[in-house]
Amino acid sequence: MHANPLRDPRDRRLTRIAGPSSLVLFGVTGDLARKKLLPAMYDLAGRGLLPPGFSLVGFGRRDWSDEQFAEYVRAAVEAGARTPFNETVWHQFSGGLRFISGAFDDDAAYARLVDVLGELESSRGTRANTAFYLSIPPSWFEEVCRQLAEAGLAVHSQDPQAPWRRVVIEKPFGHDLASAQELNAVIERVFPPESVFRIDHYLGKETVQNILAFRFANRMFEPLWSAEHVDHVQITMAEDIGIGGRASYYDGVGAARDVIQNHLLQLLALTAMEEPISFHADHLRAEKEKVLAAVEVPDTPEGLHASSARGQYTSGWQGGEQVTGFLDEEGFNPASTTETFAALKVGIRTRRWQGVPFYLRAGKRLGRRVTEIAVVFKQPPHLLFPPHPGDAFGQNTIVIRVQPDEGVTMRFASKVPGTQSEVRDVTMDFGYGHAFTEDSPEAYERLILDVLLGEPPLFPRQQEVELSWRIVDPFERHWESLQTQPEPYQPGSWGPESAHELLARDGRSWRRP
Repeated sequence: MHANPLRDPRDRRLTRIAGPSSLVLFGVTGDLARKKLLPAMYDLAGRGLLPPGFSLVGFGRRDWSDEQFAEYVRAAVEAGARTPFNETVWHQFSGGLRFISGAFDDDAAYARLVDVLGELESSRGTRANTAFYLSIPPSWFEEVCRQLAEAGLAVHSQDPQAPWRRVVIEKPFGHDLASAQELNAVIERVFPPESVFRIDHYLGKETVQNILAFRFANRMFEPLWSAEHVDHVQITMAEDIGIGGRASYYDGVGAARDVIQNHLLQLLALTAMEEPISFHADHLRAEKEKVLAAVEVPDTPEGLHASSARGQYTSGWQGGEQVTGFLDEEGFNPASTTETFAALKVGIRTRRWQGVPFYLRAGKRLGRRVTEIAVVFKQPPHLLFPPHPGDAFGQNTIVIRVQPDEGVTMRFASKVPGTQSEVRDVTMDFGYGHAFTEDSPEAYERLILDVLLGEPPLFPRQQEVELSWRIVDPFERHWESLQTQPEPYQPGSWGPESAHELLARDGRSWRRP
């Protein structure tokens, strides 16, 4: 494969360039496409990682010409791209923009799509290789897949020389185990499992991928990464914003389904997994699935109640501003029992982690925006340096910061200068922004490129999805059986009191990021 002339020769982050291909984006006028997907594709083009003939076909209800679609894409790119806008890059990228106007159940629109993809194969050299990106509500997946099959666009061949067809689906992958299985059956009636790419954008983040490098490329950490030395693990995803305009999506979903089932359980799996044989997709996924299969969830109402907490943010002051409470947000049912904060305690039934609790929490309107993994170590069996009044002396901790200040912090004790035998906690910090001159690519850049390359390691397969639902479903059923509203909490706080009690019962407390 010849090097793309637009590729910066100094760019060593991703060494593979996608081959001839096109991407059909269903839901191209949605927020995700406008804010993330379109800028990500332009950034890939700007870094020379897309083929010169790459083509993007938008599919939507708008009555747009190709030129009007190009204007829309350009506005999205100029507003959201990481790389500076370049007319040369744009000229090449925009040459492959096409728009199909029609509803998702419009037979004639799919006939036009067949014609457009054929034209792009001739004019842009796409070789008919096509990815279908379903950035649409899951309720439309079945119809779109059926239409693609009937139009002959989802034909799969074992011949390595035949054009490839892949489908990309965004979360949520169902709202419980049964619906996830139904959704998968719909998709796999049309596309074989190896052609289905389920996107969890967290897995595209550089810091999430660095968990594997941190653990398995450094011998100094791995011997300590077990129940013999680790007291507990905390995984947090906190947001300082409310639901914004997502009322229609968020009501009935909540923090556990929206964040814990996918993002946080993926972080748990990467933190707790054994070293894979290689980074081949099958080997990496197998080790993650072993962890998820070993997660212990209480099997009694009393156990589920003692191992979970949930809450809803109220009206109040945050950052000097008056904010609206969850139940007062526009479009919400004032009797909604949907949680905006959820915390779970689970164990992992393996030799490495037996007896080590993993605490997961996610919420909105919390003290600050942060996602982190904190591995908290046990106290020394004999404290040679007794604590003095006023000493800030805690447990050794390794904190992997996923966002926004990406990096790793280690907390350990050090002697205070002077004649007294006093020790105090100090920190050693690594930040991506300080250690590397290259900017980390956006998560969607990495994931879109991997779809076009046919590289599956960062995409969870159906087994992972089902195992995650088996963990979350018992808590959801328990909360539903209570028929009560979640505990209120103040905006800007760190969740309801029951979340703090969850750890206090074990003699522990949440880290304050």
